[in-house]
Amino acid sequence: MEQAIVSLAVERISDLLIHEAVFLKDVKDQVESLRAELKRMQCFLKDADRNLEQDARFQNRVSEIRNLAYDAEDVIDSFILKAAYQRGFHGIVKRFTSIFTKPYHLHKIGLQLKAIMTKLQNISENLPAFEIPDDGEGSSSIFKVQQQFRRTYSHVEEEDVVSLEVSTKDVMTKLMTEEDRPHAVVSIVGMGGLGKTTLARKVYNHVDVRRHFDFLAWFSISQQCKPREVLLSVLKKVLSPSNNDREKIEKMDEIELTRTLFDALKEKRYLVVLDDIWRSEDWDILKPAFPRGRKGSKILFTTRNRNVASRADSCNTPIELSFLTDDESWNLLCKKAFPRSKMGSQCCSEEFVKLGKEMVKKCGGLPLAIVVLGCLLATKQSVAQWEMVHKNIHGHLNELPHQDRQYGAVNRILVLSYNDLPYPLKPCFLYLSHYPEDWEIPKKELIRLWIAEGFIPKTEEFLMEDLGENFLEELIDRSLVQVSRRDYTGTNVETCRMHDLLRDLCTKKAREEKFLEIIQQPLHEYDVTLAKSMLRRISIHPSERNFVYLKGEHPKLRSLLFSHSEILVELCISKYKSFKFLRVLTLAKRSDCNQPWHVSTEIGNLQHLRYLKFYYNNKVILPRSIGRLKNLYTLYIKFCDDIVIPDGVFKLERLRHIVIKSVGKFHVDGFRWRQGFTSKNIETLKFIVVDEKAAENNAVLRWTNIQSLGIEFTRAEYVKPTLILLAKLQRLRSVSLCFFYCSHLDLEPLSQYYHLSKLKLLGPIKEEPHPNGHVLKFLPLNIVKLTLFDCGLRQDPMAVLEKLCHLRILFLKGAYIGSKMVCSANGFPKLDYLLIMLIMLEEWEIEEGAMPCLRELTLANVESLRMLPEGLRYMTTLQKLNLIGISSSLKERIKVIDGREGEEFYKVRHIPFIRHFLMPK
Repeated sequence: MEQAIVSLAVERISDLLIHEAVFLKDVKDQVESLRAELKRMQCFLKDADRNLEQDARFQNRVSEIRNLAYDAEDVIDSFILKAAYQRGFHGIVKRFTSIFTKPYHLHKIGLQLKAIMTKLQNISENLPAFEIPDDGEGSSSIFKVQQQFRRTYSHVEEEDVVSLEVSTKDVMTKLMTEEDRPHAVVSIVGMGGLGKTTLARKVYNHVDVRRHFDFLAWFSISQQCKPREVLLSVLKKVLSPSNNDREKIEKMDEIELTRTLFDALKEKRYLVVLDDIWRSEDWDILKPAFPRGRKGSKILFTTRNRNVASRADSCNTPIELSFLTDDESWNLLCKKAFPRSKMGSQCCSEEFVKLGKEMVKKCGGLPLAIVVLGCLLATKQSVAQWEMVHKNIHGHLNELPHQDRQYGAVNRILVLSYNDLPYPLKPCFLYLSHYPEDWEIPKKELIRLWIAEGFIPKTEEFLMEDLGENFLEELIDRSLVQVSRRDYTGTNVETCRMHDLLRDLCTKKAREEKFLEIIQQPLHEYDVTLAKSMLRRISIHPSERNFVYLKGEHPKLRSLLFSHSEILVELCISKYKSFKFLRVLTLAKRSDCNQPWHVSTEIGNLQHLRYLKFYYNNKVILPRSIGRLKNLYTLYIKFCDDIVIPDGVFKLERLRHIVIKSVGKFHVDGFRWRQGFTSKNIETLKFIVVDEKAAENNAVLRWTNIQSLGIEFTRAEYVKPTLILLAKLQRLRSVSLCFFYCSHLDLEPLSQYYHLSKLKLLGPIKEEPHPNGHVLKFLPLNIVKLTLFDCGLRQDPMAVLEKLCHLRILFLKGAYIGSKMVCSANGFPKLDYLLIMLIMLEEWEIEEGAMPCLRELTLANVESLRMLPEGLRYMTTLQKLNLIGISSSLKERIKVIDGREGEEFYKVRHIPFIRHFLMPK
């Protein structure tokens, strides 16, 4: 890990030599010498990283090098701040004769660098000689890391389920027994890593279970149970609130939420999963929110504590998971350790089998340990490498007390997997510790944070985002991170998560290695006091109040993170000068009045800031000083009312991601095209209001790296010329187009968007007679996800859309105002998910053979629909039907009441999971 920290310092110094050379003057030689000495330390740390048998003196040396790298980084960052002042904040470049560049001031910096060099040299005198690698080469160069990341794994798949068949039947039998009593609880009990959540998830998604219950919900409890969050989450799932209703629900206190959830569930046969519940007291608080419900309603627990299960329901015997047998353990290890594409016939080699069987015994039959060990072994291709892993697993186990051997061996394997990570991946892994337990981590956010922290190296071969994605895939391949959800393509990761035991390791290592500190806010306190003694990265986990008042100073703070995206944070912005080295800042405010948030001008003093995220539930006004943030890489602002953005933002050359999201809106007032906004680095830009200037000067052609773009057009005549230009951007993958102020559109240029996979069309589209046919005929054939919102089409769009042979996800929200819609046989060959929200729709016809791959269908606010289409009964792949706001008569015709089926139930009988959402009162 220390090697990664030193590498970051080397990169900072390299940046300094490139970008600030003119200001270095007399200390340039010292800076270059420091860089060379740190690179020498990298070579030592590479071997130290592998050596698990280190004595205290050796560890102290490693810590000293890490701390000196931090000191070097502080000197460099201070120098860069002074160089920024030297240039002048208002574009006035001062001469070299300023007081800052006089010998005295440079001499001070030189003394600091010399002191660090002297300490490093004193350390190196007692170390063996190491060869200093040439730039771009060396044993841990990024080029070798890239080559390692290019390998593929045939064993990357969903979690392997071994020896759960009997337990699955037992859990399902208990769940589907129709006990007529309140609070019937079924519990799965076992130690961490034994597969409790895997089993619960398997049962929860089982076809028979989804058919049996009217309503299902899942919530992960963890050690820090927050009852209000649990109640709010389940209530949002059982209701289908509009934005206004959602805001009303979120303002409810715990008592109101309990009462509302109780009323929402009392007429349903429900199943609610409470995953990883630790204390009986937590269930006692939640219990009043869950009524008797319809006969057969159940709560499913997973817990490590048998007493919690027994106290929750003495009538149901907990289902205890057992450890895997030797044969089951070996089979699971083989699935992970012997990828067919890599090992080939070697998986039968006697040497590999002997070593593998000895190692898997140390896992004690615990599936998590076996999976992690298997993924570690999958990266080793020789018997010698396997023998080294075998040796390291045996180390120190005999020194553990007998009662600790089980988890001691498991922890040893997890630590070994961490130690085996290539050094660029270690900070990426430890950074995951700042997310709370059971958190669903968004991939894009995570990678942008990694980049802002400097964990992703710059290369000519890869964009940093692409390399960051490779880093994440590598962590997933090693089973150190789990995939939570895939994106609309069905292949790329959208969100990920960490197993509790791995997160415990991650948190412990982050603290041990002085990498990141988590501050748990006391339950009934607002204040969090920062101090100089704290680590350089701080993640604040708030109490249930979601209110934090920060005070104190921390001049060396690099990252200030909040786990909740909409937490109320009161930060004395006048003290930003105390956070002069800050690189990552996430801030949010809530207000019950309509006062705008005038962000303080002091924020412009954070010259090192790379990632800035704001949330506010009213108008946001950014100061002009934000244009001074020359290193800003990501700007993410979420607001509810309006926003004012100064021109200076669009002159920030390093800015790559601008995401301006308005809650409840699809366009942004005031975020207008600026003349001269032509950054070639920009990759994400949402939303920008354009006029004729964008087409007049071909400015958009300079966005050569743009991948995701949101545009609002103010006049129809700007649409076609702009779309023609955008078609030339080869990296463009996602486009959102707003036409709320336009009419008579010509969308023909869209047919040239050969690389596009995601498209949103928002706003009315007038259907003028066109010589080439339907106005939507020009949609690119490669589209995978399509959203049509408030388009108001009068002509049935299905005849055109069903020919999009790659389309997997389709949202139709106010897209069509006709009364009849037809889906033809063989249409939509790959459609997986369909949402229809068409108020005027009265008749929907589905021919046999249409949508052969559809798995989920949502009908929302189709109040005029007289009956469900007959063709639904031919759609054998359909697993979920969500019904929101349908007419009461249609609802009655598909219900089963006291065993009597409604007259249209035969159309949906085959669908495992039919969900009726309640509308809020």
